[in-house]
Amino acid sequence: MSLPPGFLEELRSRVSLTQVAGRKVTWDPRKSNQGKGDMWAPCPFHQEKTASFHVDDRKGFYYCFGCHAKGDAISFVRETENVDFMEAVRILAQEAGMQVPERDPEARQKADRRASLSDAMEASVQHFRLMLKTGAGHQARAYLERRGLNPAALDRFEIGFAPAAWQGLWDHLTGKGIDEAQILACGLAKPSQKGGRPYDTFRNRIMFPIRDARGRCIAFGGRAMDPDDSAKYLNSPETELFDKSRTLYNHGPAREAAGKGQPLIVAEGYMDVIALCEAGFEASVAPLGTAVTEHQLGLLWRISDEPIIALDGDTAGLRAAHRVIDLALPLLEAGKSLRFAVMPDGQDPDDLIRAQGPGAVQAVLDRASPMVELLWRRETEGRVFDSPERKAALDKSLREKIKLVRDPAVRQHYGQAIKDLRWNLFRAASTTAAGKTGRGGRNQAPKGPVAATLRARQGEIPETHLREAVILAVLIHHPTLLAEYEPTLERLACEASGHGALRDALLSCEVGTNTDVEAQVSQNLGAEVVEKLFAMSHLRLIPAIRRPGDEDIARLTLNDTIARLDADRATAAEIEDAVDDLSRRPDETVTWRLSEAAQAKNNAFIGQVDDTTEYERGANGAAVNREERDRLDALLNKIGFSKGADG
Repeated sequence: MSLPPGFLEELRSRVSLTQVAGRKVTWDPRKSNQGKGDMWAPCPFHQEKTASFHVDDRKGFYYCFGCHAKGDAISFVRETENVDFMEAVRILAQEAGMQVPERDPEARQKADRRASLSDAMEASVQHFRLMLKTGAGHQARAYLERRGLNPAALDRFEIGFAPAAWQGLWDHLTGKGIDEAQILACGLAKPSQKGGRPYDTFRNRIMFPIRDARGRCIAFGGRAMDPDDSAKYLNSPETELFDKSRTLYNHGPAREAAGKGQPLIVAEGYMDVIALCEAGFEASVAPLGTAVTEHQLGLLWRISDEPIIALDGDTAGLRAAHRVIDLALPLLEAGKSLRFAVMPDGQDPDDLIRAQGPGAVQAVLDRASPMVELLWRRETEGRVFDSPERKAALDKSLREKIKLVRDPAVRQHYGQAIKDLRWNLFRAASTTAAGKTGRGGRNQAPKGPVAATLRARQGEIPETHLREAVILAVLIHHPTLLAEYEPTLERLACEASGHGALRDALLSCEVGTNTDVEAQVSQNLGAEVVEKLFAMSHLRLIPAIRRPGDEDIARLTLNDTIARLDADRATAAEIEDAVDDLSRRPDETVTWRLSEAAQAKNNAFIGQVDDTTEYERGANGAAVNREERDRLDALLNKIGFSKGADG
């Protein structure tokens, strides 16, 4: 709905952002100046120990210098309360004593209906709590006592009991004047298939109210008292109020605790969350009977940059972790990830707390592994890689997983982490094998002039920096090609200082007719950054730079440079593998590896350079290929190998 002109401005002027934010943060008295409305606190949107969240109460804006969250009082309520714009306006208007203008009849009717459903849910909460204290709830109380829940915990989580009667809740709610249709719409009762009265959804179950981020009861979870019941845990059906894929148990209190610095823990069920909270881990949540969904993952990342998934120490727990990994990989961003804490074998957090106390859980949390390590374990644990085919299968599987990561920077770091883990795995295997043969020295790091030269060559990558500059400069001068080369630009792993920022600035440019991309980049990063790029002397020799209107030359230049860049990095990878081989294989293996690298590089150039491009002094493609081959041949001769002798 549209609001009258001036309403939002008046609302913002009436509310104090310091007071609104003060409900979610603890102000730092050393940095804050309340008299001037200049307030500082640890950020409620990400975990931190320093006070980088700044509120300027006079201007009515906040900004975090850590995670860069920013906005006004309305956006703060939207983010922290997980509500839409109009709901945030309503919350603030109520605080300011302002009347929100009437909405259209349909929207008002929907809001009134949801309010009446919420009233029915709250009445049910109170009924179940009362039933737990009666004689009918005796066995339930005894069970909860055995699970270590004292009366204070029962009150804190509003735990109740649904007796075994078929219409106990139905009769109670209709007796209070609640409409029968509303009871059914809340999922609290089901219509009879035999023409009789509706019957209660929950019977002979311990009841756990499920509340949304604002604390409104939207559903229930029921734990069966009868061990022979077909469903040990039963959740409310999905209703107008409840979507289990978008809901977390204990969401509101956990968000508040995480804002005060506690780690966000994702457990499996209600009892785990309650046990963790009672043990002091108050930022604990649980999905509702299903694996973590994409929407729930988004909610978790709004609370904490790196939630900890607390896994039961059994096969089912690990399977659940693997599902979370597959879900999370495409959604990862810089600073947004997961860690995994695996409980001891056969135990869940509740078991561990009761057996060994909160300290044991803290020790497990302290050892939580980053997601890449759990991914590696899944692909390698229990498997033997004693043949090239098995190693190739592992490489293929890992490549497919890494491709799922959409963020280019995160994908690059995942690739490097996997490469390091792979190298350690195969080095350990080679060391063991060498020890069995009794050939001393094969398990040591490579030594001598060959290894030294290889390492030196591996570090000499100025061509990589130059070619990155060519790609960036050509795209700045030819903005019409940005859309065509956007996928290439996204995966461009910029190694030279400043090139990554230029790449990101290009990707964020708005491209259209008569677009001045250079001006956009200069405005984003500063004119001196672009000037520094084009001041590189070798760029003045590039035809695509000299002739900015010639798209054909630009496209040929880009294709050739990209092929050369890929070949450079493939060669570097082969050299690194060759260095690795020296630690466990005869030196003559290196000759073959370097020859393969040279051939791969030559293949990458064939057909890439047109006779007329004048690019990099190459009269034609063959000449450039010969130049590259000569350079690699010189490397082989320098380190003491002869292609003629070894084929």
